Amino acid sequence: MKLIVSVIKPFKLEEVREALTAIGVQGLMVSEVKGYGRQSGHTEIYRGAEYVVNFVPKVKLELVVPDAAVNQVIDALARTAKTGKIGDGKIFVLDVEQAMRVRTGETGDDAL
Repeated sequence: MKLIVSVIKPFKLEEVREALTAIGVQGLMVSEVKGYGRQSGHTEIYRGAEYVVNFVPKVKLELVVPDAAVNQVIDALARTAKTGKIGDGKIFVLDVEQAMRVRTGETGDDAL
């Protein structure tokens, strides 16, 4: 099993969710986060005043999938989250040693 963590632009969330559902992803955790990468924030003008936004609003997705589904999930994430502009986000893949569904006691891939 793999934990896929992705940080994307907030307006792409629904499109990404639909793409993941279409390929059979059954569960997803979403958090609103703020951060910066290479763009190091940006400058905005509000009511004629210029100010610096150091932390850019993003959405963090976390999902655990069977090993066999990893490449398909990464492809769907990358394809639907991409705008071609700076700040499109990142995708990280981590190993998951164990999972358990609390209600039934199922473990491993069955818990997903």
